[in-house]
Amino acid sequence: MAAAAAVVTLSGLEDGVSRSRGEGAGEVVVERGPGAAYHMFVVMEDLVEKLKLLRYEEELLRKNNLKPPSRHYFALPTNPGEQFYMFCTLAAWLINKAGRPFEQPQEYDDPNATISNILSELRSFGRTADFPPSKLKSGCGEHVCYVLDCLADEALKYIGFTWKRPTYPVEELEEETIPEDDAELMLNKVDEEFVEEETDNEENFIDLNVLKAQTYRLDMNESAKQEDILESTTDAAEWSLEVERVLPQLKVTIRTDNKDWRIHVDQMHQHKSGIESALKETKGFLDKLHNEIGRTLEKIGSREKYINNQLEHLVQEYRAAQAQLSEARERYQQGNGGVTERTRLLSEVTEELEKVKQEMEEKGSSMTDGAPLVKIKQSLTKLKQETVQMDIRIGVVEHTLLQSKLKEKSNMTRDMHATVIPESAMGAY
Repeated sequence: MAAAAAVVTLSGLEDGVSRSRGEGAGEVVVERGPGAAYHMFVVMEDLVEKLKLLRYEEELLRKNNLKPPSRHYFALPTNPGEQFYMFCTLAAWLINKAGRPFEQPQEYDDPNATISNILSELRSFGRTADFPPSKLKSGCGEHVCYVLDCLADEALKYIGFTWKRPTYPVEELEEETIPEDDAELMLNKVDEEFVEEETDNEENFIDLNVLKAQTYRLDMNESAKQEDILESTTDAAEWSLEVERVLPQLKVTIRTDNKDWRIHVDQMHQHKSGIESALKETKGFLDKLHNEIGRTLEKIGSREKYINNQLEHLVQEYRAAQAQLSEARERYQQGNGGVTERTRLLSEVTEELEKVKQEMEEKGSSMTDGAPLVKIKQSLTKLKQETVQMDIRIGVVEHTLLQSKLKEKSNMTRDMHATVIPESAMGAY
């Protein structure tokens, strides 16, 4: 029943939240009332009821060894780290229950990425989230309760949960046992009931149905014993004494039933008479207070008129001063705008001047710097040394080439002289 009542009021509350946030483009933002600060407590209680309907204790808390959150867990800041982890875990579980695959977040995951994924899933369900994601980092507050409540609604829609009419238990009337011997009154039982009546400070109630049954049985017994009863043997004086002794204990009262409409009508008449009697007393005080307030308002109005007439010239001077002040403010705004523009131009010219100065300094430093000249002289000296070494090498090569040519020439002449065979030697052969 508590869950049903919570969900019945949930739609109106969510509409109030959406109107207060101004969801939708072009929608007029409604000012929130003084109870808006406590709205998240109501949403959190509804969320707990919805989570119980989704069986989160068996499917989530016991599997992950988590403690069940209190009814105001996400409404009050207690432990931001623990609350944020609980929020991410519940959001992931609700998204999975709503039919969307969502990976269970871990402690080392990036919180910004986790929050963005949860908000994207929330928007995919058609819900709006017109607040910055940083509102969810604390793990508590109105926006956290709003996100979890929307996801719980989507999960209930996905599983096809529907509310049914409440079934009230039928109250069974207590059956009272009827004594076996209905013809005689058990005095001991009456005494015991009388003692219980005194201890409980309540009246002794006798059920009318039991009395009817007893009367019926008495009539049956009397009709069966009419033939035996021919003459009474009881003394009249003793009978009178017994009646006087038992008469206070035979008080019959009707059991009051709170569901009887007659009792409600009687209560309404009693309350009406009480209201009328109280109204007669308070009406005089209210009329007197009304008259005093009216006279006071008249005095205040006349005093205001007198003050306005007396201070009219001062009001005119004040209005003239206000007009002059507005004109001076306009001139000031115009002058301030010109100063701002000129300040911007001055900053640009200053930046250009700094650039030119920097270029001039670089060129001057490069012109007065003798390091490049020293490098050139060193390079020329090195080139001269290399040139001398190359000349020496060229001379050595030319000398070597000349020697090889001379040697080749001497070899050729020797070979030439060796090939000329003397004739005397040929004749001997």
